[in-house]
Amino acid sequence: MMIVDFIATGQGHFQAIPPDWPGGFWWHWLFFTVVVIGFVLTMVMGVIYIERRGMGRMQSRLGPNRTGPFGLLQPVADAVKVLLKENIVPAAADKLVHWLAPVVAFAPALMIFAVIPFSNGALLADLNIGILYIVAISSVSTVGVFMAGWGSSNKYSLLGAMRNVAAVVSYEIPLVLAIVGVVLIAGSLSMNQIVVAQNIPFILLQPLGFLLFFAAGCAEINRSPFDLMEADSEIVAGFHTEYSGMKFAMFYLVEYAEAVAISAIICTLFLGGWKGPLLPPWLWFIIKVMLVFFAMVWTRTTLPRIRIDQLMAFAWKFLFPMAIINLFITALQVLAGWPTQLMWAMIIVNFAVTAFMVLIWSRFFFRLGWGRIEV
Repeated sequence: MMIVDFIATGQGHFQAIPPDWPGGFWWHWLFFTVVVIGFVLTMVMGVIYIERRGMGRMQSRLGPNRTGPFGLLQPVADAVKVLLKENIVPAAADKLVHWLAPVVAFAPALMIFAVIPFSNGALLADLNIGILYIVAISSVSTVGVFMAGWGSSNKYSLLGAMRNVAAVVSYEIPLVLAIVGVVLIAGSLSMNQIVVAQNIPFILLQPLGFLLFFAAGCAEINRSPFDLMEADSEIVAGFHTEYSGMKFAMFYLVEYAEAVAISAIICTLFLGGWKGPLLPPWLWFIIKVMLVFFAMVWTRTTLPRIRIDQLMAFAWKFLFPMAIINLFITALQVLAGWPTQLMWAMIIVNFAVTAFMVLIWSRFFFRLGWGRIEV
């Protein structure tokens, strides 16, 4: 807790909201539950619009521009469209599992935001193990995905679900190791305390950890170039091939809710969360989340989709060893007291280590193998 205590004494101008604001346990619970649900649904519509318009510009096309001014109502039109579609269930499907899968997949994506701070103390539950809660609850959505593949009674859906499970199991390890580096510096597992501890954004102290978390997070939530679970050239639409209507919309909502969640976690762990000058804290938080999501859109329009063998090799042969090395270097620096005494030296050393590791490891120790593919 030494870093938290050090920062807390010098940043008193960030006024914390009382734990029972706006008054009592139930009012606090009701208010922030409504805020979380409204924030997730609004942000999902916003990021869908940003992705479609952003990809349009990057690919030299216009994107949606007919529904509403500048196409702003396109996400609303998409929601109305799926609501009016017929709900079709395969005859051989397990009806109960098929129906429950979207609910099981969506609930964890929403529950993650219970411990994400929008301002100092402005969150549903300030758990002292907040980041551990996120790691635990985020893995539950994989159960919903597997239920969708199994309950559909479709071999393509099952194959897509198994790919998702394999990706989550593989990429969870480097993702958690990247988080541990931040926890060592902050001295706390509380998401709010991690933000309070950032007198400078932790991306400067943990550049390699940021890259590892960003890549592993994109793989876990099925974002390009890791979107093999929805590789239409191989397995149609993956685990939700047999879904239509509102149940398909739930999976569509899960995909973007998880993207917003990963962006919010990155913002909290590495970009200072709600901290920033002049603007209100909640507005800084939204701006940073949008910037991280835009980076995801950028990678989607830039990088080609990798094969399933390359997906697994990237996790175990590239991200995992680098995460271990980053953890050892960070632990040695914390033991030596660098985060409080030699912070700028830590920034220079860690950026040098990041550049060296990415260059050397990719050139001499790891190759994806872009050879000819036999079909």
